[in-house]
Amino acid sequence: MKKGFIFVIIALILLVAYMLVEPYWIETKHITLESDQIPAQFDGKTIVFLSDIHAGPFFSQDRIDSLVSQVNAMNPDIILLGGDYIDGDSVYINSTFESLSKLEAPLGVYAVLGNKDPQDYTLDAIPNYGITYIGNKGTWIEENGSRIRLGGVGDYNNGAQIQNATTSVVTPQDFVILISHNPDYFPKVNKSKVDLVFSGHTHGGQVTFFGLWAPSTHSDYGNKYRTGVIEENNSTLIVSNGIGTTILPIRFFARPQIIVVELKKT
Repeated sequence: MKKGFIFVIIALILLVAYMLVEPYWIETKHITLESDQIPAQFDGKTIVFLSDIHAGPFFSQDRIDSLVSQVNAMNPDIILLGGDYIDGDSVYINSTFESLSKLEAPLGVYAVLGNKDPQDYTLDAIPNYGITYIGNKGTWIEENGSRIRLGGVGDYNNGAQIQNATTSVVTPQDFVILISHNPDYFPKVNKSKVDLVFSGHTHGGQVTFFGLWAPSTHSDYGNKYRTGVIEENNSTLIVSNGIGTTILPIRFFARPQIIVVELKKT
């Protein structure tokens, strides 16, 4: 009986230790997105998507600087930022965006807001640090005479979602990307016009049953949009586990992720 008790204690200690270590074990998740609507000039271009850094007491500026260096070493063509840059306290905004301002991508760095971001402070910081804000806005990304459409919407819980700002000017031949911090917006996406949606927010569940199921995803759809690649009606949703943590600095079988998408023309 005593040996069994000791075994349980050791197992619990190892479990807690792993949950504290996993938040530092960032996964680089590579995804190939194929479409005949991708212009030839964008064939092979790479997009890095970062979300949910949650800078604060549990995620330091040094860790953000390390993340930025890791992303820049990948030489992405486009960088997309999916919101929740800080964990609610505006004191971390300037230091966080000072680090994020060092992100490098020849076709631009673009951002939307998350539910944890103090909106006024963050909206001021994003352009001040050389990042393009695309919440409820659309823009064309051009390369050698061809272009793709990129846009974003406001946070699903804390703002308006004006999808039409991105889609009103596109044709069926255009390749269209949308960023929504919360994947719960995906059912409302005009899938006849939007080809690819990036979201975060769920943290992959943060603490899961060995990666198979999570008791909490912060989503009205449970585990449906928890993580990974989801395809519906010819549109693709990519949900990132995010980088940081919320409430407690722990993860279990929901590693933090840098999402790298390679565009491939078919």
